[in-house]
Amino acid sequence: MKRTLMGAVAALTLATASLAEEMKLAVTTSFHNSGLSEVLLPAIQADLGLDVQLLVVGTGQALRLGEAGDVDAILVHSKAAEEKFLAGGNGTHRREIMYNDFVFVGPGGDAAGIGTAGDAAEALQKISAAEAVFVSRGDDSGTHKKELSLWASAALDVEEFGAWYTSVGAGMGAALNTASGLNGYILADRASWLNFGNKADLQLLFAGDPVLFNQYSYIPVNPAKHPHVKSALAAALEIWLVSDRARVLIDTYQIKGETLFVFNGAQK
Repeated sequence: MKRTLMGAVAALTLATASLAEEMKLAVTTSFHNSGLSEVLLPAIQADLGLDVQLLVVGTGQALRLGEAGDVDAILVHSKAAEEKFLAGGNGTHRREIMYNDFVFVGPGGDAAGIGTAGDAAEALQKISAAEAVFVSRGDDSGTHKKELSLWASAALDVEEFGAWYTSVGAGMGAALNTASGLNGYILADRASWLNFGNKADLQLLFAGDPVLFNQYSYIPVNPAKHPHVKSALAAALEIWLVSDRARVLIDTYQIKGETLFVFNGAQK
């Protein structure tokens, strides 16, 4: 099976080499901030001879780039938005690749007491009741979409919040820097948090609720809508991303002894 898989990758690579040696992939800032791309991209180059050019944006912007045909594929983490993207004929299909989880980070003193919360909804209700500083990415990213859905599940409306709720309109790294500077609470993906260097007094205070599950999926842009996209290269990359080679690299990637992602890409 492994020999057949790599043979298919090689065949696709040879077939497309004359067309192009690089492709554009829109990825989330959380994926990029994790550092995993620095492991995967050299391996992709070595195995496929493929130079993957990353456009690092939030999930919302990645989907818009795909819709416009400005990239060949996207790697994002917001299932509802992905399904809407597919329903609009913008992508060919959705392929799950790996997952981690979202976590709540905040000041070590935990004035809002979210460390004792029973679930994510209670954690947010505690932050709101205390009117503790909370930093939102506010950038239509997958993390921002998740945060808004969590507030809604907690029966809270961000439009009614006061000055304690700070929307920064920035990527995960910049938002974490803001939370560090303000000593406030924030929702982050675990990988970005572990790879974040400017923690100051911030600590991981709440995790483990199943609702915080964070799936990353790969979607090739639809060549029927955008004939110029490099669909053969996108297909070759997809095969690689669900291969044993990718599984090992993803599952063994760690920071300070902690695993950041779990591979769940399935062979078709």
